[in-house]
Amino acid sequence: MLESIREVLRSALQLGDRADELTTSSPLLGAVPEFDSMAVVTVLTLIEEEFGIEIEDDDVSADAFETVGALADFVATRVDS
Repeated sequence: MLESIREVLRSALQLGDRADELTTSSPLLGAVPEFDSMAVVTVLTLIEEEFGIEIEDDDVSADAFETVGALADFVATRVDS
């Protein structure tokens, strides 16, 4: 899951090789300059496409974007449901 999330972030934020350094504890919101409100929408869209899921607006909170691991956990709970 972590590698898939890295690839989504690499693509959405145009991180290039910097995405390889992301770990589960890497902070996102407020720590990655490219990760703004528009990027959140792009990341969610790419996640929906990558994993074949639909994410409702009510399901999304800032907690899901706190770290790479939090985002991976958020996605994993939607994929497993």
